[in-house]
Amino acid sequence: MIFAIIRVLGFFSFLIFFQESDKTEKLQVIIDADTANEVDDLYALARAIEEPNIDLIAITSAQFHTSPLASDSSVWESQEINEKLVELMGRASLELPLGANAPIENLYEPQISEASTFIVNTALSLKKGEKLDLVILGSCTNVVSAILQDPSIISRVRVHYLGFWHDPKTNIYNLKEFNSGNDTLAVRVLLETEGLDLTVMSATTSQNLVFEKRIVDQNLKGKSALGDYLVDRWETFERWWTKADPEKTKWTMWDLAIIEALIHPEWTSVSKFTTPEGYKKREIKIHTAIDREAMEADFWQSMRNSNAN
Repeated sequence: MIFAIIRVLGFFSFLIFFQESDKTEKLQVIIDADTANEVDDLYALARAIEEPNIDLIAITSAQFHTSPLASDSSVWESQEINEKLVELMGRASLELPLGANAPIENLYEPQISEASTFIVNTALSLKKGEKLDLVILGSCTNVVSAILQDPSIISRVRVHYLGFWHDPKTNIYNLKEFNSGNDTLAVRVLLETEGLDLTVMSATTSQNLVFEKRIVDQNLKGKSALGDYLVDRWETFERWWTKADPEKTKWTMWDLAIIEALIHPEWTSVSKFTTPEGYKKREIKIHTAIDREAMEADFWQSMRNSNAN
């Protein structure tokens, strides 16, 4: 009888421990997205919203003013798609703070917005030892503005940035990349801020995650309102940066790569590097390789799960 009671108590202790462990392992995430800029942002957000191990606190909207297709209110374009996406996915209550519509003007003053203030307040509300994961899919204006707005959040956040080109063999950077070009000063702040936990998914690495339209159609077309929305975005968006593949049979899923790496760090290789020549020297982390097949398979499984619910 005593041993039976001990076993029962042991089981409940394990159950409580498992539940607490599961709770603490959940990532607390804010995604900052220039969603209207391209196609892959929508796929990345759809994946993140469906992930049970992510506590998605908010999606903030980001500007992409250098795009020839952007209006003078590019942040509002991103905001509108964010609102539509969460509505389609039954997450209309998700926080969607509006970001800044222009890059920062110098290295010391933030572009204060609903988004930057929300990031600050969320970081300051964390319990001791907790971290807020900030995932940047476009320009880094909002996250950097939050850091400039209140530098005390630096120790409370981990920043995951999708941007620039990088050669891991030579540690040579090429900052002439679309995301980085939408706020070059903010990129410098990210790279130079002492104590900031920064992990970069370079364009060099994320370019390896490529989807084929025929596979997209097989998995999404006619399966759900969300699936049709994602397919329509692919079909109607005009690729202004290239004349190759006019039929749009393939698309690089840059943004999805950083989301999959966050969810499944075992599918990526990360190494430490010093910052570029001409920047304050410190160490940052950069993804140097990804398991693209595992990432794509995981995305389709997530979409199947979404359709089943």
